[in-house]
Amino acid sequence: MKPYIPELSEQRMVRRAPNRAIDFGPDSDYIFDCLKDVEASFGLQGFPGLAPEHIPARALIKQLIVWWRTLEPADALQQAAYTRLPGTIRLIDTISEWWTERAGKAHRD
Repeated sequence: MKPYIPELSEQRMVRRAPNRAIDFGPDSDYIFDCLKDVEASFGLQGFPGLAPEHIPARALIKQLIVWWRTLEPADALQQAAYTRLPGTIRLIDTISEWWTERAGKAHRD
């Protein structure tokens, strides 16, 4: 793994994500398939013993960012899983932003 110093934008994405499991709606399969593919192709376990739907969004996005910034694909299978990470990270960030906005509107009403 490469050394990694988080960028400010990455730190903001992590802080923006709820520190609890959230419903990713119709994007759940895409997000969790990416997680499983990276784990399988690189021989990693990001959240041992925890069902994907119980992973806090903050922990999930943080782990995916760390993998994206530190993993070095060695074959086509790893490369295929690795290239999905930025899109999955962005998707989680977008959904997290939606949850934040939704929570803010609930408090203003």
